[in-house]
Amino acid sequence: MSAPTPSMSPAAAPLSIARQFNALTKPRVIQLIVFCALIGMVLAVPGLPSLAQVGLAALACVGIWLVAAAAAAFNCIVEQRIDAKMKRTSWRPTARGELSNTQTLWFSAVLGLAGSVILYVWVNPLTMWLTFATFVGYAVIYTVILKPLTPQNIVIGGASGAMPPVLGWAAMTGDVGPEALILFLIIFLWTPPHFWALALYRVEDYRKSGLPMLPVTHGSEFTRLQILLYTWVLFAACLLPFMVGMSSWIYLAAAVVLSLWFCLYAWRLMRNYSDALARETFRFSLIHLSALFAALLLDHYLL
Repeated sequence: MSAPTPSMSPAAAPLSIARQFNALTKPRVIQLIVFCALIGMVLAVPGLPSLAQVGLAALACVGIWLVAAAAAAFNCIVEQRIDAKMKRTSWRPTARGELSNTQTLWFSAVLGLAGSVILYVWVNPLTMWLTFATFVGYAVIYTVILKPLTPQNIVIGGASGAMPPVLGWAAMTGDVGPEALILFLIIFLWTPPHFWALALYRVEDYRKSGLPMLPVTHGSEFTRLQILLYTWVLFAACLLPFMVGMSSWIYLAAAVVLSLWFCLYAWRLMRNYSDALARETFRFSLIHLSALFAALLLDHYLL
């Protein structure tokens, strides 16, 4: 059922509604998605891009942003009741009843259609279909099916979150190269320790929501062990760009330092758990991925 929309003064309505719709798109998440897609675009083009390639990349970023925002908004509809039970998400407009499901669905549909048209017409059909498949993977397969069904939801569903560099690569080349798949693998392996660190200190929220997150179903110690194991596997994956010749020593140095630092956080979390340390680990995971890809970008242009 659609949630009611509260009344508001006419003067405050336009700004308030704009903020509500913007919140549906999960801006911080979308920024990271577009950044990772942009890295894929940059690495797909040898040397400095031409003006035409810059224009193509800009259109691809807009199209990917729109479809990703549509998926985020659709996710808010599906998880409306769950969001309302969790402190981390209870502020969302759909959870609070500030926007109806009908409004949110239309918003998602318009964004998704606009993004798909941009990608199909002005970028290439492959990028559009890959982006659409990512939308389905996240909004339907992960959110509707996997998330309430299995504690491995974030592992399997992480495939959707790992797609942005592949989308960026496809946008510039019209195909999916092995280099794009390496970037996919890095994000795929990064997602579980990143999200499980959050789930550890938000475990009571997830318990109330009824979602079978790993700390709820298997406990804190098992989850911390999984985080530690994943960070070491991620460390190995982060070396692949250097090993296959995608990057040089600048990236290698950054990858080793960042990955060892992430492993250290996981080790500390395993040995002496606290909510504060889990929160620090979660925050560092964001720094890890952003700085890792920034190092790839720097390496690409300097050497």
